[in-house]
Amino acid sequence: MKKLIFIRHGRAEEPTPLLSDFERSLTLKGKNISQMMAVKLKDKEKDLGVMISSPAFRALETALIFAREFGNDPEKIIIRSNLYFKLNLNTLSVILGEISEDVNIISLFGHNPSFTEIPDRLSKGGCDFIPKSGIVCLSFKATTWPAVMHEKGKREYFLKPEKVL
Repeated sequence: MKKLIFIRHGRAEEPTPLLSDFERSLTLKGKNISQMMAVKLKDKEKDLGVMISSPAFRALETALIFAREFGNDPEKIIIRSNLYFKLNLNTLSVILGEISEDVNIISLFGHNPSFTEIPDRLSKGGCDFIPKSGIVCLSFKATTWPAVMHEKGKREYFLKPEKVL
């Protein structure tokens, strides 16, 4: 069985003329909520598997918070620009194709709208809007990562920050 965990970045600073969207950092509230969500995820998962993040600073900060909570080496977080620029089913397929079949869990850190649209398309029952710091886990009966793209996954859980606060 394979699992994909989609973790949307936490609340970020507002964009300004001096700060690009790519450089925006998490707010203090965004960091605190991301930390609480990481703790909540530990109730569901013992391991994050392979962590893959968008290079946008707010997504990478979120990934680092989760890595710290799970005791993962932050140096092992894989950064993929297509999680920021153009994530769709085709680019997700390319990302998954790079991961060893020995790995059964991939945790993705990124952005909407793709982090709502992709789980919605990959799951049997669909998926609602993923809020900031929201987490959706889909499981697949597939034995290879490319096979995940050809079947509908089962939504294991959907964690929303308002349910944690």
